[in-house]
Amino acid sequence: MESKTHKKLNELASTAISGNDISSSCLYVSALAILYSGQYAWLALLVVGAVLYLFRKVYGEVVGALPLNGGAYNALLNTTSKSIASLAATLTLLSYMATAVISANEAMHYAHIVFDQLPIIIATIILLAVFMGLSIIGIGESSKVAIFIFIFHLTSLVILASFTGFYLLNNGFDTFIENHQSPIKGGNITTALFFGFSAAMLGISGFESSANFVEEQQRGVFPKTLRNMWIVVTIFNPLMAFLALAVIPIGTIENNQEALLSYMGNVAGGSWLSILISIDAALVLSGAVLTSFVGVSGLVERMTLDRVLPPFLLKKNKRGSSYRIAIVFFLLCVSILLITKGKLSALAGVYTIAFLSVMVLFGIGNILLKVRREHLPRPEKSSWIALIIAIIAVIIAIIGNTILNPAYFGVFLQYFIPTILVVTIMLNRTSLLKLILKIIKYFLSPIQNLLKKSNDEILKLIDLINSQEFVYFTKDDDVATLNRVMLYIQNNEHTKKLKIVAAFKKGESATPQFLSDLDVLDREYPNIKIEFIQMQAQFGPKLINDLSKEWKIPVNFMFIGSPGNRFPYKIEQLGGVRLII
Repeated sequence: MESKTHKKLNELASTAISGNDISSSCLYVSALAILYSGQYAWLALLVVGAVLYLFRKVYGEVVGALPLNGGAYNALLNTTSKSIASLAATLTLLSYMATAVISANEAMHYAHIVFDQLPIIIATIILLAVFMGLSIIGIGESSKVAIFIFIFHLTSLVILASFTGFYLLNNGFDTFIENHQSPIKGGNITTALFFGFSAAMLGISGFESSANFVEEQQRGVFPKTLRNMWIVVTIFNPLMAFLALAVIPIGTIENNQEALLSYMGNVAGGSWLSILISIDAALVLSGAVLTSFVGVSGLVERMTLDRVLPPFLLKKNKRGSSYRIAIVFFLLCVSILLITKGKLSALAGVYTIAFLSVMVLFGIGNILLKVRREHLPRPEKSSWIALIIAIIAVIIAIIGNTILNPAYFGVFLQYFIPTILVVTIMLNRTSLLKLILKIIKYFLSPIQNLLKKSNDEILKLIDLINSQEFVYFTKDDDVATLNRVMLYIQNNEHTKKLKIVAAFKKGESATPQFLSDLDVLDREYPNIKIEFIQMQAQFGPKLINDLSKEWKIPVNFMFIGSPGNRFPYKIEQLGGVRLII
């Protein structure tokens, strides 16, 4: 039952939260595309829009089949191992962290145009703190701020486009013609489009955000957020590049990269329009910070529930929000800001490679979903050709960005390696604790009392971790299927107890062959205690919730095989049970 503090978000609120990030891209991606593809920048941005159109189906299929928070992490968790899913989660976390810091800092740079006495570093920290507070208050309150920013941003862009259009009617297209006749970047149109497309793919960062808080959205809203974000990017990004090329010489554009749209507003409408765009830029980039906080909260909460991150992060306040996640994310962002002293060009490498890699992994998750969960119901499907083209396009963008900025990859590794190490430690913590125990025994054997105390405490901790029971709901599974279940649990979970539950209609019961198969498994896996429970009941959400409360086993530690089209319930109605077969 939904609490009052967790009202589902409608289409406008969901689009605003996820769309502020991606819609803010026109403030920098137009100049970036012009820098690398010159007069063909608007065409490169249209190609980006076409690639994003393909990803609409990819995200729609994956999240439609598995409508749970976590994005690429959730997709891979339900189709492959927890280790591979954690790789996607690590990349997503890095992307959010880089997005929050860069967006907040750039927002204050734009604000500095209007308020030239503004201390940028201090103002950036304050801005991050404000959105941490909004995130702690709750997603419902955050959405109101996001909606205001989103509508103001789109209105500002329409005003800028209108005044630039009037300027062209009065002054003609001489500048556009001159720009079109200038030397082609890279010597030919193919090279220009390749590098322009690679750089312009930065403009779709944020498209993955909606998938990370899909559980907070009303039914049917998620695909609409994808459609709305695609429309905004496909219209405004190429349009702003085209209008900039129509009113400003390429050389002048390159000299005004950091605030191109503000400069264009000054040319087309005067200083008041330039100030309006600067204010809009500060607001919508701030909205991108909010997107990061909302997205990272949904992702980290799901990872923590799956015991990939420490459980202390799950503590909730009276409003039902996981405030510790927001606080930790804020502290990490501030630390990066202070370490880089506001010179955030290095973070661009993390930003680029991380979020493009997440999109590739989302595409891979779609492939695995088609192959391993082909019978799982889904509202829409992406075609194989469109899926492969989409993945290849993003890989090309990663290659292009690596060629343009080879140092970025090294910087990316500096942030990626420590983060993945933390996740790896969490996934292998029982093995590491055993290793620590052996080291203690080897080096401290003369100190018997200390050795015994350490030994007892660590064994208790290992037993506590392994004491968590898991549940697998079965129906007529053969020994091969049950063996795959045991292998999955042995390789992915820390436990010594498994309940295998079978719900039968009145008068039915397990066959002697099934019971014999269970005896085989019990002998094959002596380290996992198997308890078989058969009951006269109807399998469904009510049975799952009743057993979860009775046995005190969280629903996300309950597993099922992949259901078919005749299964009477949608996967999201089951409360978060995992698909492992």
